[in-house]
Amino acid sequence: MSELDGYEGVAWNPASASENRIHADDVARQYGFRGGLVPGVTVYAFLVEPALRVWGLDWLSRGSATVTLRKPLYEGERFRVEVGRDGDEVDGLRCAVWGPGKVLCADGVVRKPSSLDDDVPVRRGDALAPARGERPDATRLVLEDLRGKGLGAIAVSWDGGGELGRYREKAADMPELVRVDGGGFANPSFSLGLANWVLSRNVLLGPWIHVESRVRHHAPVPLRTTTITEARITDLFARGGHEFVDLDVAVFGDDDRPILSAFHRAIYKLREPD
Repeated sequence: MSELDGYEGVAWNPASASENRIHADDVARQYGFRGGLVPGVTVYAFLVEPALRVWGLDWLSRGSATVTLRKPLYEGERFRVEVGRDGDEVDGLRCAVWGPGKVLCADGVVRKPSSLDDDVPVRRGDALAPARGERPDATRLVLEDLRGKGLGAIAVSWDGGGELGRYREKAADMPELVRVDGGGFANPSFSLGLANWVLSRNVLLGPWIHVESRVRHHAPVPLRTTTITEARITDLFARGGHEFVDLDVAVFGDDDRPILSAFHRAIYKLREPD
């Protein structure tokens, strides 16, 4: 695959049984969607796959990406990822995920910096998030309180399983580097999915939607790595009847080694359906 090769695929929804019921047909339709939404982190993985195929482990070690999720993608739909140069940058690609009817589902930029970034996160040692049964409802008041007090951290092992163990229905369609039977490194949907999980482990959410992220990799995640994710709420605001939350997220591995840092935005409360 050359740097400017796009590709096509069929969307798969690995989260139809998730606690986030926006991925389930019945709930998503109540909010005006045609069916359960393919997770934003899955669409993100579609978007950055060219970086994995072109730059491989080098991108997982120090690459960056942005993504804006614009329109839903549904299970079984054919999509196409188109790739172009990001201006004159040799190591920058502009990517877009198009759904049926040339609907722009997501777009963003992936880059492979020429040098390692000195601005890496340092683990704070945050206490762990509460048990699932002890989470408060995700109200504006609760989130404002957590903005001041801080979110609890989560520990998640990368073992290649679970709903984000792969982002294609057939693992063989993914780059060899991020297949369990290949390189075994964590795929992009798992790595960015930790930003979703750290929020949902702190508060009890209704249907919610990931809408935007800016990601920087600091190290790849090998099989059997236990990750620690710390996050803090940086902003809360309303727009178009939706309630949004912004997170500053940092993921660490063994010996507090930085793995990933990200700005992450989500609609934590959708406006009530008509």
